[in-house]
Amino acid sequence: MAARRPPGGPPAVILAADTEVVLDGRLLGKPRDAADAARMLRDLRGREHEVITGLAVVETGGPVVPPGPETTSVTSRVRMGEYSEAEIAAYVETGEPLDKAGGYAVQGLGGRLVAAVEGCFTNVVGLPLTTARGLLARRGLL
Repeated sequence: MAARRPPGGPPAVILAADTEVVLDGRLLGKPRDAADAARMLRDLRGREHEVITGLAVVETGGPVVPPGPETTSVTSRVRMGEYSEAEIAAYVETGEPLDKAGGYAVQGLGGRLVAAVEGCFTNVVGLPLTTARGLLARRGLL
């Protein structure tokens, strides 16, 4: 039986996503400060790492098909370039890395530090669009 929206509330669709950068099995998260961002970028320099985004969709409008939340994850591999200490310092000085998992934004100035992306580019940005669209389409929301 399909779930139905609670009485009195408008229908809603919630799409949530969170992205982690994983290097050698270690979650890098967001840097605490500029020094931590520089450390992360040094750790990543010239190496490959994974970017994993978890997604969930919940619909409160009814009928909900399939019932309940649906979750999935997407993994991409990123190879960083051989950037210099000066390039790290200049990038960190922009402030861009401070609220980014792994200390870089591939869609911003940090894209200059990335040598290659294997898999979904929009996953590395933070929302794998094809996967998100698939989650919504399976529920008849597109």
